[in-house]
Amino acid sequence: MTVTTSALDRSVGTITSRRLVDRVSKAHDASHYLLTPQAVVTARTVDDVARTLAAARADGVPVTFRSGGTSLSGQALSDGILLDTRTHFRGVEVLDGGERVRCRPGATLRSVNAHLARYRRRLGPDPASEIACTVGGVVANNSSGMQCGTELNTYRTLDSLVLVLPSGTVVDTSLPDADEFLRRAEPELWEGLAGLRDRVRADPDSTARIAHQYSMKNTMGYGVNAFVDFDEPVRILEHLVVGSEGTLGWVAEVTFRTVPISPYAATALLVVDEIGQATDALGDLVGAGAKALELLDAASLRVVQRYREASPELAGLDVDRHAALLVEATTDDSAELDRRIGELDDVVASLGLPHRATFTRDARERADLWHLRKGLYTSVAGARPQGTTNLLEDIAVPLASLSATVADLTESFRRHGYDDAVTFGHAKDGNLHFMINPRLDDPAALETYEAFTEEMVSLVLGHEGTLKAEHGTGRIMAPYVRRQFGDELYAVMQEVKRLADPSGVLNPGTLLDDDPGAHLRHLKTMPAVDPAVDRCVECGYCEPVCPSRDLTTTPRRRITLLRDLGRLPEDQAAELRAAYDYEAVDTCAVDSLCVKACPVGIDTGLFMKSLRADRHSARTQRAGIRLAEGWGTTMTMLRTALAVADTVPGSLKTGATSALRRVISPDVVPLVGDDLPGRGPRRPAPQHPTGAAFVYFSSCLGSLFAPSADSTGAGVVDAFFALTRRAGLEAVVPDELQGLCCGTPWVSKGLTQGADAMSRKVFRALWRATEQGRLPVVCDAASCTHGLADLAHHLPEEDAERWGRVRVIDAVTYVAREVLPHVEVGEPLGTVAVHPTCSTVHLGVVDDLVACAQAAAREVVVPVDWGCCGFAGDRGMLHPELTASATRLEAHELDGRAFDAYVSANRACELGMSRATGRPYRHVLEVLAERVPGCR
Repeated sequence: MTVTTSALDRSVGTITSRRLVDRVSKAHDASHYLLTPQAVVTARTVDDVARTLAAARADGVPVTFRSGGTSLSGQALSDGILLDTRTHFRGVEVLDGGERVRCRPGATLRSVNAHLARYRRRLGPDPASEIACTVGGVVANNSSGMQCGTELNTYRTLDSLVLVLPSGTVVDTSLPDADEFLRRAEPELWEGLAGLRDRVRADPDSTARIAHQYSMKNTMGYGVNAFVDFDEPVRILEHLVVGSEGTLGWVAEVTFRTVPISPYAATALLVVDEIGQATDALGDLVGAGAKALELLDAASLRVVQRYREASPELAGLDVDRHAALLVEATTDDSAELDRRIGELDDVVASLGLPHRATFTRDARERADLWHLRKGLYTSVAGARPQGTTNLLEDIAVPLASLSATVADLTESFRRHGYDDAVTFGHAKDGNLHFMINPRLDDPAALETYEAFTEEMVSLVLGHEGTLKAEHGTGRIMAPYVRRQFGDELYAVMQEVKRLADPSGVLNPGTLLDDDPGAHLRHLKTMPAVDPAVDRCVECGYCEPVCPSRDLTTTPRRRITLLRDLGRLPEDQAAELRAAYDYEAVDTCAVDSLCVKACPVGIDTGLFMKSLRADRHSARTQRAGIRLAEGWGTTMTMLRTALAVADTVPGSLKTGATSALRRVISPDVVPLVGDDLPGRGPRRPAPQHPTGAAFVYFSSCLGSLFAPSADSTGAGVVDAFFALTRRAGLEAVVPDELQGLCCGTPWVSKGLTQGADAMSRKVFRALWRATEQGRLPVVCDAASCTHGLADLAHHLPEEDAERWGRVRVIDAVTYVAREVLPHVEVGEPLGTVAVHPTCSTVHLGVVDDLVACAQAAAREVVVPVDWGCCGFAGDRGMLHPELTASATRLEAHELDGRAFDAYVSANRACELGMSRATGRPYRHVLEVLAERVPGCR
């Protein structure tokens, strides 16, 4: 079983990678399994996929389709070909006013729902991993989630799909003659499915088993309920594909029927004395109108009571045997919600809770309550003992058996030494998740895990439940499918696989496996690499927000590569180390949006900065200090150089810098061309007016780079001063401003000593200018505002404490809150496209950025697929391929529609977006000032 060069490369050409760094880094999903592919293929078209499958059949090599890689049961792995079907398949098209949506398999659920939000619609499946899981995985695993139950899961809300079979046949089930097409194109498959339909329906035991199994959430084996629910073979196949984990074909496109978003909701957390009290109350709560009922056991509560979002009552609770239910009611009518809250309150009153529970309608309070539940798995997993593996199981039982199942599981945990096990889940559906942390590299611990698994299987099946409710059969439960469904239905499943994939090349070892020990093979361990990243559970939540995700690596892959260094032979480890600088360190935008997405709070951007610092010699670090001390002179030299460069043709600039990059380093010498701006205006002169309202810290960027050619003034400095003075607000400009910088360039390059030196300069100047913190500091570039806000990390303890008293405010926030209420805006523009930046996210000022744009325009559009532009100060000039990759989706979304203005809140990001779109991006305050009479 070898991927041959000739067959595969003739089929898909340059999109095949056999580089060790690609094969190893993309081998990991969120499960506790690990296989390393022989090749990674990035498909660009449906034809690419079909040709890859043909090559795989010719070589007898297995193929696994890979998209989000959030799989928890090991279904996104391969030791043959790993076929990337995410990168070039992210399209979303809203149909019928939002009632349907057509998606490509690489689109995340969050992206799809963002497209639907303007229509007040959403997808039915609502898994907690919606930030990262993709449509392809949702279909492949028949995803459900917190509230959708069995009525709104993938199977039930599927409208149609485009399926590529292993033979290369492409079936579009939306076409009126789809069944006839399947009969002609794949007669054996069509006839086989028709025969299995009749066989299943003729067997009373099979139909009874199916009725029971699918009365619960159930993702074990193939969805044989399709043989009962549908008559035409094409419809049967369409629904067998749901939950098939990429073992029957590839879904190139899927159309869903959407569900309305209920505008009214109320949520409460009910803490009870013990878990049986919670599970016994489920029926009454459902009867009173609860749409969501999330269970948290005592161990879960001990975790979430440490969250910032925990209420004082929860945080102060001495958790013993307690448990909790997160309860939510949703309606389309406010009065109806009042009625439901009243009925739920009656049920709650009968429970005798140790602490009073109140249903809240407040959106922020509700979000805090849901955060307690949604972040639970990864928080617990991230806190696991070093060297152990987070192993999450997923079962469902009839609701009447839930209390007994929980009690039996708790006893089983105790018997096998899993005293730290955590149980939670979708209680309304009888769906439990529980996590244990075994050491998979310890033979004794592995034997314990094997014994526990056998006992757990008997326990769940003894309660007439299913061994997998949501997370897919995968490798973990493939050996137990026969035991759950019986010989007859298992034989039907085997025949389904044979009919659709006669060569057996699609994801073997997943979903069906007759080897009773298959679930104990290919286990992944979690070696320690650095305390900063060891908590990573490889969930992949970070990947959709990473600017380099389609270019080199992602936060997850940066961490797994370091883990793999300890697993590989020295020659391969050396190859990885050689590749790591560019693949992980140099092309990281260090924007740290990953920490916002990471459920265990790992800041991989900060970690990459530390690796950059480790690469610097003591001499380089001292040079960083000298640069900080002489920054005013350096700025003068840089501005002069830009003025000279502005007179040189772009082709000469590109040629000269390209040559220097080859001689010196592309991570040191920027690549510049026609889009390099000229010299910007000098920073404002010192001023100390009586009764000043704030201290103004203008960014180096605005002085270094000239404003957009579309600007009517001298850039954001003029615009900001015009707006604030129009509102009667005067500013102090520090005497030392020309030699000051927020410190971000030093921090991002790992010049830690220089960052410390500049931070001390800034602190001394601004502590004096703000009158020891009495006045706020306002900065006109979001990344610089962010740098100033983090200044304390680079100061001695006493100065850091003083800096904590200084308020640092971004200019868009200051204008939105202090200026707009006091000025009249004239005739607005028609449309404005807004690019938020990573720093506006970290500062929490995206809404203020949008508010400033809304004051200047009738319609403001924030692209659904916006993300960090990857320009990162100078990173976009050092590695322009990073910005090109990071902005591809956002630029594509904006293409085809003209806007009256394109705005952001940071000059470097404006340069990056101008390069990406060919449109002139400006600071939003420039555009706003032009709409305010008297400002221009």
